[in-house]
Amino acid sequence: MAKPNSQNQSNRKVALVTGASRGIGRAIAIELARVDYDVMITYVTNSQAATEAAAEIRGAREAARVAICRSNVADAGDRADLLKQTRAEFGRLDLLVNNAGIAPAERVDLLDATVESFDRLIAVNLKGPYFLTQTVAAWMIEQRAARIPSYRPAIINISSVSAYAASPARGDYCVSKAGLSMMTKLYAARLADEGINVYEIRPGVISTDMTADVKEKYDRLIEADLTPIKRWGTPEDIGRAAAAIATGAFPFSTGEVINVDGGFHLRRL
Repeated sequence: MAKPNSQNQSNRKVALVTGASRGIGRAIAIELARVDYDVMITYVTNSQAATEAAAEIRGAREAARVAICRSNVADAGDRADLLKQTRAEFGRLDLLVNNAGIAPAERVDLLDATVESFDRLIAVNLKGPYFLTQTVAAWMIEQRAARIPSYRPAIINISSVSAYAASPARGDYCVSKAGLSMMTKLYAARLADEGINVYEIRPGVISTDMTADVKEKYDRLIEADLTPIKRWGTPEDIGRAAAAIATGAFPFSTGEVINVDGGFHLRRL
């Protein structure tokens, strides 16, 4: 594995995007490369998709350095290895994007929900990012103490409108995303004095592999006025929001929720 050189450590901004082999994570990583970030991406099972994602990222900016790490954020050992590899490959970290997340294996009535499904979703969608952020924040504080030129670190959590919109057939997913939303507030409050801003991007109905099975349902709902902007969201919509944060567009904001949901969050009469 390549050792960081002084130029990389001083001048090249680096982002870590979890779950970036496909969908929203891949789109975020591509947009970050376009705004001059080098990128560490993670995957769990699909190494081919991760390799293809890396090629797309390099295509977005030819000079982009991209590294791939197999890492399950729910596993403490994997989280430690991920940070170790990021340090070895890049020598610094400017931006963490907690994107990795899973849906229930099947949608079931709340009264039939299983402990196994709940534990699985909480481990990946909440516990993993919670403790990865803890470790990354310590590293970012260390880097700020080293007075790296133009070092303005940030953390982005990718949540969901399910953080507040109740779906009784996906209770475990909703609880995990509501927890991630509170986690954003907690870390924003704790890290403000350390010069680290924390943001939540809250996607709405986004066209990804995760929503493919319910496409017909949401096609009907969108046509029937589910959202003021009558279309599906795209992973690129989320990527552009992450890039805006990454370029420092919101320096006086922390704990902020950026809704990328076609206006779903508006309450209309």
